[in-house]
Amino acid sequence: MWSHGNFYWNELMTHDAQKAREFYGTSLGWKFDEMTMESGGTYLVAMDGEKPLGGIFQMEGPDHENVPDHWFAYIAVDDIDARLKQAVENGATLLRAAFDVPGVGRIGLIKDPCGASIGWMTPAQNTDG
Repeated sequence: MWSHGNFYWNELMTHDAQKAREFYGTSLGWKFDEMTMESGGTYLVAMDGEKPLGGIFQMEGPDHENVPDHWFAYIAVDDIDARLKQAVENGATLLRAAFDVPGVGRIGLIKDPCGASIGWMTPAQNTDG
């Protein structure tokens, strides 16, 4: 079960998901489940047996042209919409308003007052990151 305020999910955002899959699979023994995204791409879920460890997201298109490959973290929050509003009131910059990912949860992206980007999410009730 997830808890409010705890790190919940880590995601490698890369321009070469296959290369990342091979590296982490060989180096750490990760296996991967494939999940079709609404955008048409394939999201890779790194697995330890039946337990999901994190994900690999293929960055494609003009929105990601100049974005370097990086690991990105998400923190679980109890009410994403209220927490994003509160974060902005406390000095954060909203990078992406809350959006739904079916079966995963509701996610928003912010830049904290120090300039660090982070994802916040209210996980779907049936997920245990």
